[in-house]
Amino acid sequence: MSSSTVEHTVLPPEESLDGLLALLTRADAPSTTLIGPGGEHLVLPPEVFEVLRDVVTAMAQGQAVTVAPVHQRLTTQEAADLLGISRPTFVKLLEDGEMPYEQPGRHRRVLLSDVLAYRKRRSVQARDALDRMVEIADESGMYELTATPERTR
Repeated sequence: MSSSTVEHTVLPPEESLDGLLALLTRADAPSTTLIGPGGEHLVLPPEVFEVLRDVVTAMAQGQAVTVAPVHQRLTTQEAADLLGISRPTFVKLLEDGEMPYEQPGRHRRVLLSDVLAYRKRRSVQARDALDRMVEIADESGMYELTATPERTR
């Protein structure tokens, strides 16, 4: 694919992908070599093999797959949808400086790579916060308090 690749969505095929999925997810997965239409052997880099496996897994579950270049610019609505938040909440994140954006006219645009980086940071922060909450609960003995069922009449 060239750098001019644009986003496109592919629906899962009608036929079952179970056999292909089983082959790609085996512990002793086959060689990462494909045979092209002209009989040529194409060696897939591990990253490409992983993406292929992820695509087949999603499609086998009946999900459509969207391919989008990371440098792609998103509208605030598209970015909000990707993060699972409302557009006004996303705009507030931009205004608070949580990620860079461009505003060539009236509408803001963000890079897909910046949105994905924010999502990853948010996930790490949430995991750290949960770990800290468990630590606090453990230190304060809250697990012991909830381990004994209360008697009710």
